[in-house]
Amino acid sequence: MSDDDGSAMVEFTWLAVLLVVPLVYVLLSALAVQRTAFGVTEAARQAGRAYATADDLAQAEARAREAVALALRDQGVQEPPELEVTCDGPCLAPGTTVTVRVAHEVRLPVLSLLGDAAPVVPVSATHDEVVDVFQEAP
Repeated sequence: MSDDDGSAMVEFTWLAVLLVVPLVYVLLSALAVQRTAFGVTEAARQAGRAYATADDLAQAEARAREAVALALRDQGVQEPPELEVTCDGPCLAPGTTVTVRVAHEVRLPVLSLLGDAAPVVPVSATHDEVVDVFQEAP
């Protein structure tokens, strides 16, 4: 018998660990970023719709924030994102375009244990919503 008997199993195990562990980490990282990207995109869209259909500015702001929180919670994103709403004219005036930008930073899995030094991936989405021209007068 040679000295190599039984070493194939050990070599295969090490090779599998060295290839599979990084592959699984890359997949988990990509899925975390994609999940947040889906949430941010939907949050921007829903916030724009909620803002543009509100009766007044206070209600519009509250509805937009709630829409963002709900859309992100649906994707499992817990941390509060950055929400920015701008208008190309008087907000909520008929025909005005409301632009909503939602931004969030994704902490990569496992590396988030490093605390503030952990790498993050910025994700953002923008949505334009036109305030309906034919709306009920106050």
